Amino acid sequence: MNDLPAPHPVFKNLIEQAQKHAPLKVAVVHPCDTTSLESVVSAKEAGLIDPILVGPESKIRNVAQNAKIDLASLPIESTAHSHAAATRAVELVREGRVEALMKGSLHTDELMGAIVDHQKGLRTERRISHCFVMATRGHNEPLIVTDAAINIAPTLSEKADIVQNAIDLAHAIGLADVRVALLSATETVNAAIPSTIEAAALCKMADRGQITGATLDGPLALDNAIDMGAVKQKHIVSPVAGRANVLVVPDLVSGNILAKTLSFMVHAEAAGLVVGARVPIILTSRADSEAARVASCALAMLAVHAVDKKTL
Repeated sequence: MNDLPAPHPVFKNLIEQAQKHAPLKVAVVHPCDTTSLESVVSAKEAGLIDPILVGPESKIRNVAQNAKIDLASLPIESTAHSHAAATRAVELVREGRVEALMKGSLHTDELMGAIVDHQKGLRTERRISHCFVMATRGHNEPLIVTDAAINIAPTLSEKADIVQNAIDLAHAIGLADVRVALLSATETVNAAIPSTIEAAALCKMADRGQITGATLDGPLALDNAIDMGAVKQKHIVSPVAGRANVLVVPDLVSGNILAKTLSFMVHAEAAGLVVGARVPIILTSRADSEAARVASCALAMLAVHAVDKKTL
């Protein structure tokens, strides 16, 4: 593999934290394109994962041959197609053979369908949700954006789980002071804007101990969440406003727009992880940089070891 460009300091720190542990046993689901296989090799070379490739063996080997990728040290669990690969990868988790899953070239819905299956999936009592961990210019602290990939229009109770998932991940990656901004279009509660009412309710849930491990505030508009100038101009008194490191969006559409705006207009890097299942799921996009893909593997490693610490 070619040398990668130096990662953003945020990703560099995540990768260095993760490299303190033994490689994570990961089932890579349907890695049937060059990008997927290159990501696996990069993460393996970084000492982050010990992968099992799950998918049609002939197709995987053909891709590797065309891309001149050496698969000699990578075991393959052969399946007939992508749907079978998702099912088999989930079985490997249930058999205790792997500690995380990694999306290859299959569609996200196909992978998640196997994960959320009521009979044989990987559900827990917590709602499954997605977190982007963003590395933004001029900041050496991660910025978590949730949920921009899984939950389309979450209810209040589902949002409580989404918030708690993000808080737990924030602690796993080393954020001691977790500051959660519940985003809407305004910083005041407005009966005509449901997201402002839900934001206020989530803050009260945190006051009552239903959400733990962070300071919450909302509703907050995006500028009030991340810019101290806007906070001072609007005379907002808050330990979160202007310095949030977790942004909780009202729905998937707004989250997806926010994350992609940061990525494509502000040139932030985004690592992605699905949390709330029995194991973390490394969810990457074709548009992700190699550094972001490796950082996503580091997130999974840190999430797994954070759970291990809790159970000791």
